Amino acid sequence: MKIAFISDAAYIGNKGGIEYTEMVEAVELAKDRRNEVHFFSMRWPGMGKDFVKDNIHYHTLTKTDLSTFYRHGRRSIRTSIMFTLSMIRIFPHKFDVIEANMFPVLHIPVLKIYCKLRRCKLILDVAEIWERKYWSEYLKNKFLGELAYKYAAYFLGSAQAYIANSSVTAGRLSAEGINDERIYFFNPNLEMGELKKARKSAKRRPRIFFSGRFVKEKRLDLWLKVVKDVHAKLPKTEAMLIGDGPEADSLRRQIKELHLENVVTMRQFYPEEKEMWKQLASSSVLLMVSEREGLSAITLKALALGVPAVLPEDSPIPKEVKNMCVVEMESRLAQKIIEIIKSGKPERYIRNSDGLKTFSSSNVIPFYDGLFANLFKSGRVPEATEKQ
Repeated sequence: MKIAFISDAAYIGNKGGIEYTEMVEAVELAKDRRNEVHFFSMRWPGMGKDFVKDNIHYHTLTKTDLSTFYRHGRRSIRTSIMFTLSMIRIFPHKFDVIEANMFPVLHIPVLKIYCKLRRCKLILDVAEIWERKYWSEYLKNKFLGELAYKYAAYFLGSAQAYIANSSVTAGRLSAEGINDERIYFFNPNLEMGELKKARKSAKRRPRIFFSGRFVKEKRLDLWLKVVKDVHAKLPKTEAMLIGDGPEADSLRRQIKELHLENVVTMRQFYPEEKEMWKQLASSSVLLMVSEREGLSAITLKALALGVPAVLPEDSPIPKEVKNMCVVEMESRLAQKIIEIIKSGKPERYIRNSDGLKTFSSSNVIPFYDGLFANLFKSGRVPEATEKQ
């Protein structure tokens, strides 16, 4: 197979859950020498123009960084348009399959045109389906929000297959009129061998951990307040924030206002994922209070490393992950974390850990063998029906 992954943010340039999953899938497929794997992305700092890594051919398009990728705390419309226009670079190539991140949505019609001309199959990688209200809130404009919602809903039906990262997303796709036979639930973001090594070498310390994009949806203001409450009762407690994003400066100010400068360590993503695993594995708790979340790759990694994840009751994290976590009322989060740290055995608070097997990267090749077999079994899959 000649396969192309399309995403405006490749993991090697910008760290995120869905980006990591896409990288794992691309790497595993590229290990199979029957496949030729390409990855089209924006050109983030430190990325070359075109290069080969892990047997994947990377094609970096228009330049970006966090200051241009995000504007006013949200994804830049201008940057999304530039990324969409840069998709013209795929046309000289002849791919059998394209797997594209659904966001930023604007690029989907271009990919649909390419697939019709090249008789290529289109797979959309879907982490979230946004409702009309959220589009308006996100864009801070009711008219633009309505336009974006209708655009996304109309072109959602353009693919021959959909990879949903959670049961919640799969259900939303079905509710939007996508045939269940074209929806596949898959999210292979756990490299069990490497995670076991990190867990084995870790030395536990009383630390509360978070890693992710510093955006408002993560509710890191609440995260800091919980850390402060825990530290007031357990003065030896530390906290660690790893990430970057438009809320970074605001977080630094809040840390000072809460007098947590000697408690919270804040740093950017590590160049190598393994370094983050070491820090996470040596922590006592992952605190995840995000109001918008897909499957949450960092939560799964914490559980695989023996670190319990503590969530508020209203967490949007889907049931297949949530039922392995510690779930508490928001007002009791600090109290529960204190209990876990005092126990000295945080791993005992992880439930139903057998569920982690579903998310192992070892499942990649069997999954895609089945998906490709379904896509090509009749020689040509009928065109997807667009939602009217």
